[in-house]
Amino acid sequence: MKTVNPAAADADSSMWKQSPRTISEQSNTLQMAGDNRTTTHRSRGRASPERTAADATREKSRRQGGRGSHHQRRLGGPIRWTFPVLGFISLLLIGSLVYYNWGFWESEGELVTRAKRSVTPLAMPKLMDLPQFGGFHRDSLYWGTYRPHVYLGIRARTSQSLIFGMMWLGIKNGQYHLRHVCQDSDELSTYGWVEHNGRDYGRQVLRDHGFHIETSFLKQKGEDSGFGGDWAVRIDVGKEVSGNAEESPMHLFFYVADESGQSFTMNSQESYRHGTTLLASGSRVDVGTWQLHLNSLDSVEVHTAGYKSPHMHNLTELVQATLSVNAQRTGLIQLPDIKESYSNIMVYQISVELPAKVDLAFLSGVDSESSRIPERVTSLTGNELTRQLRERQKAFEEKYDRLFDKQKMEKEEKAVGKAAIGNLLGGIGYFYGQSKIAIPKGLTLKNGEKSISYWPAELYTAVPSRSFFPRGFLWDEGFHQLLIWRWDVDICMDIIGHWLDLLNIDGWIPREQILGAEALSKVPEEFVVQYPSNGNPPTLFLVLRDLSRALNSKEFSNEEAERISTFLKRAYARLDAWFQWFNTTQSGKHEGTFYWHGRDNSTRRELNPKTLTSGLDDYPRASHPNDEERHVDLRCWMLLASNCMHSIQQMLGIKHNSVKAYTLMSKQLSEFDVLNKMHLDEKSGAYFDFGVHTEKVRLRWHELRENEVMRREFLRETLEQPQLRLVPHIGYVSLFPFMMGIIPAESWILEKQLDLISNRSILWTDYGLRSLSKISTMYMKHNTEHDPPYWRGAIWINMNYLILSSLHHYSQVDGPYKDRAGGLYEELRSNLIRNIVTNYHETGFLWENYDQKNKGKGKGARPFTGWSSLVVLIMAESYPNLR
Repeated sequence: MKTVNPAAADADSSMWKQSPRTISEQSNTLQMAGDNRTTTHRSRGRASPERTAADATREKSRRQGGRGSHHQRRLGGPIRWTFPVLGFISLLLIGSLVYYNWGFWESEGELVTRAKRSVTPLAMPKLMDLPQFGGFHRDSLYWGTYRPHVYLGIRARTSQSLIFGMMWLGIKNGQYHLRHVCQDSDELSTYGWVEHNGRDYGRQVLRDHGFHIETSFLKQKGEDSGFGGDWAVRIDVGKEVSGNAEESPMHLFFYVADESGQSFTMNSQESYRHGTTLLASGSRVDVGTWQLHLNSLDSVEVHTAGYKSPHMHNLTELVQATLSVNAQRTGLIQLPDIKESYSNIMVYQISVELPAKVDLAFLSGVDSESSRIPERVTSLTGNELTRQLRERQKAFEEKYDRLFDKQKMEKEEKAVGKAAIGNLLGGIGYFYGQSKIAIPKGLTLKNGEKSISYWPAELYTAVPSRSFFPRGFLWDEGFHQLLIWRWDVDICMDIIGHWLDLLNIDGWIPREQILGAEALSKVPEEFVVQYPSNGNPPTLFLVLRDLSRALNSKEFSNEEAERISTFLKRAYARLDAWFQWFNTTQSGKHEGTFYWHGRDNSTRRELNPKTLTSGLDDYPRASHPNDEERHVDLRCWMLLASNCMHSIQQMLGIKHNSVKAYTLMSKQLSEFDVLNKMHLDEKSGAYFDFGVHTEKVRLRWHELRENEVMRREFLRETLEQPQLRLVPHIGYVSLFPFMMGIIPAESWILEKQLDLISNRSILWTDYGLRSLSKISTMYMKHNTEHDPPYWRGAIWINMNYLILSSLHHYSQVDGPYKDRAGGLYEELRSNLIRNIVTNYHETGFLWENYDQKNKGKGKGARPFTGWSSLVVLIMAESYPNLR
């Protein structure tokens, strides 16, 4: 932890003596947020703010798991594109990566080749090199609220950016707590962007123990602006009407830091009280000369500190330490007004009496005589900023109404919908760094490391949760984009393009993206490594299917249609490589079968070995994993992908030998009789996985002796010989053929599926459909001593959205079950909306999942405006066309 040497403080300290405790108590009770900071990781397992050593062991085994064999067979024949010139470039790149990354291997041969391939980029044209992502598009999206893990953070889409952010001192139980990084332990009653358009406007509301904070972001591009334009932040602070905020000044902190380490100028603010003042200025290649201005009509006191550091992920600790040292020396809760030589981090403490309003304006390209600095500052502060914020707010509301409120929903519902899409768009982040990739078992690096680095890469992506999961997750992103493409198709294509540019030479994408020091700071080191044998559901095909069908039905303007067509043509080769990775590495023992590789077939600690790669973590599969498994959900994902590739080919007229292969594969996977033969249980009408399985397993305590020491372990016990059979657990997996619209509308199986959905003893609740049937032997069972149920009963919005989409589909097509599907659709939709809206207004958040046993209460991570934001599409009745 880095501290600043204390310096003499201002003589006038009367303002600070009104804080809630005496000065001596204050210096002792300045609580370090770092002491209770939540470090979060995700296997899509339980998010918990407090983790034990046993939890860490559990999560490590969860993430690593077993890595099944890869059967090199393909359904429908080979599909492969080759680019000789790019192949040569790829060889050069491989050589440079070997030199840069690994040095000398302890062993040679096939394992080395596999390791090298895992970190070699796919030698195909990159999507982000398309002209449509340059020029105005890049300029307009350059600056944004792209640091989702902090309550307010701004950066540019470049590897080494100027970064900006806000902190404040909250007061709880008479103690100060420094707020900066989004975390549950702060116990804010609510926070999140209630409006955000993803580009140049956002408004966020935060409530912290009696304090009400509203932050607004606005961006504009004038003739005098540099690249990326100018932007402003407004911080509006006050007390809650019924709040219990202490009678004391509010201490805000706003900082600017240069990730490249370049220093800049900080102006003295000792005499500033109100009006406009220049805080800092500097120069960069990307934006030219820049300035940061402060404006307030309220009485403001400013104190400062400057640091020289290459680290941006520990800014909270940096400020905390400085405040603590200065408080102990002077008795004042304030920065010491000193800076280190060549500082590249400047922190401004802005102390105000409540209520107060503070504007900060960033100007780029101010190095010319015609920069009109005063006029530009005026346009981004005070009354002019107020006017522009109102205009952008009105535009946001009008666009929301046009896209999602055609049926004029209730005020309470609409507020939730706006907050859902607002925090999803406001939570889009930009990350840059290198993923850590596991080396194959049996391979040893000379330096002893067990992982190697992916190439340096950027990622522009939405995130599931700003507090628990503020980074990119592959299977989540497809669900995010179902909403984002309807709002802004160019942002959607930009995000998908970034993800597809991460493909390696084998067609694999790391499923969790932990890029850069700030992202790494939220994840324990042992959970950072990604495994190149492990996949994730290819949910991006959900979006691509939507885009291709909307394009085919002429729902876009001519200009949009041209950009989408160009994007899909470029993306096709990369999508083909991604598809082939699934088709070869996740194939089953028999042709036309698939299973999620990576399950641990040797564990004794899990009641049912998890299938993290499926995204459904602890959903019960075959009790004894092996290569005989057949997973019905993966078969359906492969059908979706092959259908999507086939439709893109047809629509764009792509001429390639892959056309016949995708046509054949789509036809084969669509064969209803084959699906039923492999996966249908005729008695229940449910679709099941197939594998070596027994229901008679249990966890119990065993006493083990090791080195003459007795210890107890909670281990699995198998009470009968497992057999090859269908795995009889009814839940989300059982409905995948229904979700994908594979079941014919006249089939008796559809009636059975509707029976399963509507049965309260199986899936139906008044709050949404539960993930696992109440009659399942695994229902709400712990998977290990410390691993509570996750996908074993809870209500998940992404799966409910897909089920609702299918009910809507079957209610629109002729068949004997049309009316019944329509009735269930209306009731399920009403239940989901009512429960999500109720939870939001009671708790201030959208949640990761909802508790079917406790009156639909929110559970897991919060705020979770990842796929839970699909409630917007449920309200708008906007679903994919399954015909």
